[in-house]
Amino acid sequence: MSHTAARAVTPRMSLRHRFSLKRFFVGEGPESGPVFLAQRRVYILPSKMGVYFAAMMLVMLLGAVNYNNSLAYALTFLLASVFFIAILHTYRNLLHLRIDVEQAPAVFCGDVAQVPVMLDNRRNAARYAIKLQLHDQQHINIDVAGDQWQRNNVPLRTTQRGQHAVPRLTLETGFPLGLFRAWAYVQRDVSYLVYPAPDQHHRLPDKSSYHLDLQGDRGQGADDFAGLRNYHAGDSLRHIHWKTVARRQGMFTKQFGGDRAVELWLDWDSLPTLDTEARLSRLTRWVLDASAAQVNYGLRLPNVHIPLNTGLIHQQHCLQALALYGLDADAGIS
Repeated sequence: MSHTAARAVTPRMSLRHRFSLKRFFVGEGPESGPVFLAQRRVYILPSKMGVYFAAMMLVMLLGAVNYNNSLAYALTFLLASVFFIAILHTYRNLLHLRIDVEQAPAVFCGDVAQVPVMLDNRRNAARYAIKLQLHDQQHINIDVAGDQWQRNNVPLRTTQRGQHAVPRLTLETGFPLGLFRAWAYVQRDVSYLVYPAPDQHHRLPDKSSYHLDLQGDRGQGADDFAGLRNYHAGDSLRHIHWKTVARRQGMFTKQFGGDRAVELWLDWDSLPTLDTEARLSRLTRWVLDASAAQVNYGLRLPNVHIPLNTGLIHQQHCLQALALYGLDADAGIS
């Protein structure tokens, strides 16, 4: 009977042991809410300096025993007490912190994204010399005052366009003496968007890609003031009629007319000699330049059609379509 019970318990214990080791090396995995660093989430081990310190104390203890010297005993035990007290202070420097990782603003491929990390310290004691580092990225060092929360931007290099999960965040400290290293892992289920890197070629498509509307003031030009219309989300702030806003008469957008209203289609098929990433890079540059020139432009990709429009929201919509093109996530782009 005892052998049967032992066989039944052993696999469960082995599974629990493997799970604990996984948490020790990689953490809990993505989580849906802010993370509270309870006792089981903070790990601590002696640092390299701590190992040297412990070896030195052992040598001092052997010397004190060999010579039966009271002062040597006193010094050894004093240093040993400092060593063990350092364990408590290093561990408590991370314990009971609350951490949240927010979505990073979109960036272009090759740029450094700034991932917002919120640290909430609800204890009276300040936390010092905490290192924040995303997996295999550059770290930053911070202090958090007692009964305070603060927001920090942790750098994240980007190497590939698309929608990516924010990698695991490691919090690490050696405060106060550097004899021990305490650390904890935090990973939130948030992502960040990386646009294709814009091409260095700044020239917009040739005139064959333009549609010229010669209907005078009925077109959307940039020369003569033609009247006001209701404000639409995404309209340029430079075209808002601020006098009506100041008079509390509502938000209106100024319209301009002229004999030349330009409509520009940025078309995937107009770049047949370039490969996929080069096309996306060139189209990204055209979107930025057309938006800066306040041209009414649209985007055509295989299976993706974004109609003519202007403004910041339209620019972001086009850049998102370019970032997700050919990836699983681009199914949600219309």
